[in-house]
Amino acid sequence: MRRHIFPKAYADFVARLRVFLGFMMVVAFGYFSHPSALSLSIGLPISVCGLALRAWAAGHLRKNEALAESGPYAFTRNPLYLGTFIASLGFAAASRSLALAILFAVVFLLVYLPAIELEEQHLRAILPGYEAYAAHVPLITPRLILAGLHATQPFSFAQYRNNREYEALLAWCAAAAWLVARLIFQF
Repeated sequence: MRRHIFPKAYADFVARLRVFLGFMMVVAFGYFSHPSALSLSIGLPISVCGLALRAWAAGHLRKNEALAESGPYAFTRNPLYLGTFIASLGFAAASRSLALAILFAVVFLLVYLPAIELEEQHLRAILPGYEAYAAHVPLITPRLILAGLHATQPFSFAQYRNNREYEALLAWCAAAAWLVARLIFQF
């Protein structure tokens, strides 16, 4: 039996609170962001990289249907979460707020890592081959060598749409617009 980092009760509790905490993060982002032209020029490209990773992953993911091993899933088991983390750090840099960077990191550690653990348990139970895949592909930090992988599923824009990843794009656009407006209008 696998040893779990987070107690199941905590992971379940956090999973139920994830949407609410997401809204609270939006409020904190709106309040604590004080961008400059320089912070936007550094942070927004970083956040675009995270968004692009999420999009790439969404085009390879058939949730609860098949084991995703192609695209970014050949490098990391959780490219969606890694993309979210990168996008969040980019927005923290763009907002020129150390408080937001710390808050995003804490939320990732206390909310997203337990969610990842719950998902891992679920995937091990429903997807044949997940155990072998997990033994060769890191949880979060991407590996650089692709030895032993044979999955070559192409990116599917239809799958991207089916996974509703365009919602992340819309949220990114709203956050970027907020930062630009705060810079221009100094409110």
